[in-house]
Amino acid sequence: MKPPLVQTLKGFRDFLPAEKRARDFVQGKVTETFIRFGFEPVETPTLEYASLLLGKYGDEADKLVYSFTDRGEREVALRYDQTVPTARLLAQYQNVLPKYFRRYQIQNVFRADKPQKGRYREFTQCDVDIFGSNDPISDAEILACSYESFRAVGFKQIIIRVNDRQTLMATLSPFVTEAVDVFSLIQSVDKLDKQTPAEVEAELIAKGLSKSAAGVVLVTLETTLCSPELQTVLDLTENLGVPKSSLVFAPTLARGLDYYTGMIFEISVSEAGAGSCGGGGRYDNLIENLSGRNIPGVGVGLGFDRMVEAAKALDLIPATTGSTEYLVTVFSPELRMASARIAKKLRDQSKVVQLYPGTENIGKQLKYASQIGAKFAVIVGEEEVKNTTFVVKDLDSGEQTTVNYMLH
Repeated sequence: MKPPLVQTLKGFRDFLPAEKRARDFVQGKVTETFIRFGFEPVETPTLEYASLLLGKYGDEADKLVYSFTDRGEREVALRYDQTVPTARLLAQYQNVLPKYFRRYQIQNVFRADKPQKGRYREFTQCDVDIFGSNDPISDAEILACSYESFRAVGFKQIIIRVNDRQTLMATLSPFVTEAVDVFSLIQSVDKLDKQTPAEVEAELIAKGLSKSAAGVVLVTLETTLCSPELQTVLDLTENLGVPKSSLVFAPTLARGLDYYTGMIFEISVSEAGAGSCGGGGRYDNLIENLSGRNIPGVGVGLGFDRMVEAAKALDLIPATTGSTEYLVTVFSPELRMASARIAKKLRDQSKVVQLYPGTENIGKQLKYASQIGAKFAVIVGEEEVKNTTFVVKDLDSGEQTTVNYMLH
């Protein structure tokens, strides 16, 4: 039998302590913001029925859904995003949830995509959505919460590109042919942030548009004006504290997913050059298509992994060498009990403590303390036990303090 491959699958990752701490920092700041805006936490299963997910994102996105037949002969799929599963949750628990339900969800999603820098096959999404309201206030709240989430992490140059899906569809509809429907046009236009206009034009021609029509499409989009409805959303967003300079009307922004019906947007951090770090919009028909009940929705999916990478690139993650504050040493087998009692006393004071798992010489124990980034080493020798004391050594300065543990 061949030994197992001791490595991760391509596009999947392990996170060692330093990386996990960075991710925890970003997630903590984002979660604090979600809660401050009044969003409630939910989670959904990793697996859903394939029929729930397929056909909701568009033909190109459907190819990226991990789907298979399980041992019960059920057609199932891994969560592609969190919007469709949450739409299912709303339909399933519609009599339990409040009329205007504000939810946040931070879980991993899976896409059979081509791995590249900042793009993985398993990654974390941070979503917030408001359900039950089609008022522009909800759209503005989502934009403001998105902006504040990035600001809480420490980003300063936050750009939110915004468009109106209704305006986009009205602009593109005259170019629809029997070969190319409006959603196919949108999927091509959506690539303008990654490809040149000439490349997008070539794709439109390959799909069936004439060369002249393909060129006119892009020119027409560039000259489109902001709709009054979208302007109301932008004005409300400014009143919620988002600087006008951070809100950019982007008439070519398309957002390739088919379910968007109104405002759409993408977020980038220009100072990090990280590309899109999240996006979302209004989708008023998705839940009705699933459940038959008319529940409008608007939300955002933050690109958590790209946020972390950008935060690291800009040195926004607090410097820390480890989570352990104190390493309690163990001088000998006979002193295990005394060291254990002192470890408990320190933990009772809410200190982060490791009790050294052995009785090697103190030199090796102090070396280990430095390796794990402990701030202090606690030395418990025979004399200390006799005097009900212990010695605390500052591992940066080398300074030692004797403490009477009966007084603590």
